[in-house]
Amino acid sequence: MEPNEVKHYDGQQRKKYVLGVIVIIAGILLLLVNTGFLPYQIQHVIISWPMLLIAIGVISLFSSESQTPGTILILIGGIFIFPRIFDLSFNVWHLFWPLILIGIGVMILFKRSSKNIMQWRFQHLNNQNLDEGFIHEENIFSGGKQRVMHQVFRGGHINCVFGGSEVDLTHATLADGISELEINTIFGGVTLIVPADWKIQLKMTSIMGGFSDKRSYIKENTDPSRTLIIKGSTIFGGGEIKSY
Repeated sequence: MEPNEVKHYDGQQRKKYVLGVIVIIAGILLLLVNTGFLPYQIQHVIISWPMLLIAIGVISLFSSESQTPGTILILIGGIFIFPRIFDLSFNVWHLFWPLILIGIGVMILFKRSSKNIMQWRFQHLNNQNLDEGFIHEENIFSGGKQRVMHQVFRGGHINCVFGGSEVDLTHATLADGISELEINTIFGGVTLIVPADWKIQLKMTSIMGGFSDKRSYIKENTDPSRTLIIKGSTIFGGGEIKSY
């Protein structure tokens, strides 16, 4: 089995186990509610969209190379599930944006370089600065525009939180076997520009967003031995695949 295939298999197994544990816990809690061991009011906490965000965040922490998207999903879900548990005298929306601003400040303080905060940057990738065919990009309150030139593309990850990314792969060659690109967007978006003959499988989870293949045409003579799997999640965001 190729290294990329082993990595794909391990990630799928971790995701399956974590999802199974979460479903079992949810079932046990509902059973306790239905049998009277827990108050019935707790059901609107267990079955709610904030809890769904928390569950997706936990799954992302265990199945993703980057902990940023999962952590942010858990924090957002936690903010909105808090008033479902405690009787608050104020609107939770009064907390949301102040906490977002605090988070921006913390990221500015601890980010290696703050010059890219709240601005769009352009990167021209060549053989020296692409990590062995893998792309690794984190855009938090920022954006990236990259062009991969004449290289074998093997996958990687792109995370956009309140930001965006555009990656041009039209001059790249897809590696043999299965390659994986993980994309996570939260209030952000990603655009991939790929050759028309690439075989692509989408395995995205979308909540109030979407990720779609918008290539105007796809060549029929695609090589079945080369496949790019795009996985991840889009939360209040989106993405698209295009070709020229």
